[in-house]
Amino acid sequence: MKIQVKDKRTLLAAARGDIQSDLAITNARIVNVFNGEIAKGTVYVKDGFIAHVEYGEDKVDAKEVVDAKEQFLIPGLIDSHVHIESSMMTPRHFAEAVIPWGTTMVITDPHEIGNVWGIEGVQYMHNDGDDLPMRQCIDIPSCVPAVPGLENAGADFLADSIAELAKLPRITGLAEVMDYLAVINGEDRMMDILNVAEENNIYMQGHAPVVSGRMLSAYLSGGPSTDHECHMSSEAYEKYRQGMFIDMRDSSMCKNVPAIWEGLKNSRYLDHLCICTDDRESEDILTHGHINDVVRNAIKNGMHPVDAIRSATYNTAREIGIKHLGAIAPGYVADMVMLPSLEEMNPSQVYFEGKKVAENGKLTVEIPERSFELEKRNSVNVKELSVEDFTIKAPIENGSVKVNVLCFENGLSILSNATPYDIKVVDGKLVLEDPLMKFVAVVNRYEGNDNIALHVVREFGLKKGALASTVSHDSHNLTIVFDSPENALIAANELKRVGGGMTAVDENGKILHTLELPVGGLLSLKPARELAKDAALMKEANRAVGLDFLENPLLRIATLALPVAPNAKMSDMGLVDVNNKVLIPLFAD
Repeated sequence: MKIQVKDKRTLLAAARGDIQSDLAITNARIVNVFNGEIAKGTVYVKDGFIAHVEYGEDKVDAKEVVDAKEQFLIPGLIDSHVHIESSMMTPRHFAEAVIPWGTTMVITDPHEIGNVWGIEGVQYMHNDGDDLPMRQCIDIPSCVPAVPGLENAGADFLADSIAELAKLPRITGLAEVMDYLAVINGEDRMMDILNVAEENNIYMQGHAPVVSGRMLSAYLSGGPSTDHECHMSSEAYEKYRQGMFIDMRDSSMCKNVPAIWEGLKNSRYLDHLCICTDDRESEDILTHGHINDVVRNAIKNGMHPVDAIRSATYNTAREIGIKHLGAIAPGYVADMVMLPSLEEMNPSQVYFEGKKVAENGKLTVEIPERSFELEKRNSVNVKELSVEDFTIKAPIENGSVKVNVLCFENGLSILSNATPYDIKVVDGKLVLEDPLMKFVAVVNRYEGNDNIALHVVREFGLKKGALASTVSHDSHNLTIVFDSPENALIAANELKRVGGGMTAVDENGKILHTLELPVGGLLSLKPARELAKDAALMKEANRAVGLDFLENPLLRIATLALPVAPNAKMSDMGLVDVNNKVLIPLFAD
């Protein structure tokens, strides 16, 4: 992707001073991401590009002059990796929420809705993101489904799908290549996809949790060059020294900035360090901020403010291969943010392509509403369900059987393993006596597939009742954690009724709250503030059934059916051994 100058000769004339610039921002303390200095000066803008930067005093001549009053002026903030679907907002409502925080560009991976609606879903996210006072660039989903043969989604992206989507105007790269084992082992399907990315001259975004040593070398040799999945200092250090771009992440679930900075803080060069939010909910965005909040956190953890800002601007532009972006310098796009304080990172003004788009936390431009036919479809295509569909039947009538239980390390961890446990059987059915254990179901919700996988999970956190969600990364099948088949049925039927979302049912079968997400079972049509209130009620319902130990319990259930995260996960086909890419039987030998 290239950001084209409207008329280069006009820009040159403005740079020479032969014609007036459209805008001059004076008395600004300009943050220079090339040499690290902060120096007072004036920035001149013509046709959305920076024509000239004059350090020191200058006789200002421009159509519009803005006095920065010695506030800091930094490049517009860029999110190196985000799933807009995780905010549960449409692209336009997402823009309304993040622009006032200084985000002028995001690199978004729409693989969530791609798993539901296929190519049409990606096109929807692209088209709804048109003509905004920010730049929403698209990375093409690389893994739909995430692990072929071990889960079923609503679509299947092969090399020809990647080639078709590469024609969209705002495509920047191939999105996170989550099936890292397919890359490492050179599997045909993945090699074809990587080859298409190379043919289209787009970068490849990585996803390689705990991949190390020769396996990491193989992954890098395959082409992916970035990673946002570092949880440990040592992991970040190893990947950084091997040349990866490391995206420091602060999402609503994963707060990795302290560990990553601890691992990289003694590096002589920080030009491969970037910043992302990955998955951040509407309430978090409204309350704490967006990329500015991650930068703020990096600074609090000891990172120099200029280095943190560079990581959220120029470094990211280099990571994705876009020139003339992410800096305040002649010939660069005039995306800029004005700040009273670098440490607090609360913008007073935001400029996109030379136009002021937000001031003091509010948009100064209108984002018109759009509607699409896809927003009106019900994506929850589940057969007529019964209590029997959620009942695990044992191979014996009474006694006990050994079950391969999906065990989380603890209530806070997303890491899980398969561990054999002896479980009681009464009248041919499993009976859970361990209070840390609950049943789990993954129900395929796509046309032509009636798969239902049942299992037992330990240390998920649910104490009573049921939690259900169609937000279930990455295939987004209907996932339910429950204490009884009756409660599971109530939860499933509720999400069928509303076309997807999240719901909580208490131990007596009462629905506590339902967060309706009618667009693909993932997105609300409500603006950020209305959605945040609804999501807050859903969080309270989650806490009422047991997830009261979590700061943010909303997406806990999304960690269950993610077969690209170590070490065992659920899918609509059963329990998956993530590392060996095989299914684990419910009953142990």
